[in-house]
Amino acid sequence: MSDLLLMADPRVASMPVRDCRGPLVDLHTITSLRLDDRKRDPRGHFARLRRGVAGRLEEATTLLPEGLSLLVIEAYRSPELQQRYFTGYRAKLAATHPGWTDPQLDTAASRYVSPPAVAPHCAGAAVDLTLCTSDGQELDMGTRVDATPEDSGGGCYTEAANISGTARGNRSILIRAPQAVGLVNYPTEWWHWSFGDRYWATVTGAPAACYGRPSRNTGRRNQSEIDDGSAWARPP
Repeated sequence: MSDLLLMADPRVASMPVRDCRGPLVDLHTITSLRLDDRKRDPRGHFARLRRGVAGRLEEATTLLPEGLSLLVIEAYRSPELQQRYFTGYRAKLAATHPGWTDPQLDTAASRYVSPPAVAPHCAGAAVDLTLCTSDGQELDMGTRVDATPEDSGGGCYTEAANISGTARGNRSILIRAPQAVGLVNYPTEWWHWSFGDRYWATVTGAPAACYGRPSRNTGRRNQSEIDDGSAWARPP
């Protein structure tokens, strides 16, 4: 765990944000994507993503082998929901490891749920993805989406060795497409991809994140919020 950059790393929290105020868009409007309903919420947050990230995701679909599609599981997540996820998982770890200190618990919890203050999902900059066929059949990725490190024996880590060759090949296909358009993966979650958030900025060496938590006006289509981050250099 120590050789991976985790969301709880102080370098992520200290990354400044210069929000370009790109609006959240509804991914239902991108016909090349498929959306799964397992994380559907009453307000449709799960299907909303910053426009600059959504555009890259649309481009990524063109890089997949014929007959395969990106299946979106969850995009935007409210800070309140993120807090519930983090607190709940951290409490489970505390019960299993009563001798762990608070910093140890925070670090371990961040393998699976980002601390709310830096969560890419809360910035509208992250999306959980898997692959499916043209008829909606999900490919074998070695674990289910949202598998914990404990439940999967570490199989949820992107570079996990304890998965089949078929699953490894499918992960490689998934990795190539979003990576080619500038998104970065969270290495403890093969399904998690982001662009423009604090974690992305830390990984790529950008001077600042271009997406923080969306403001109440983020969805408005006015001139001050047209900048979608497209001018930010993509990582090599």
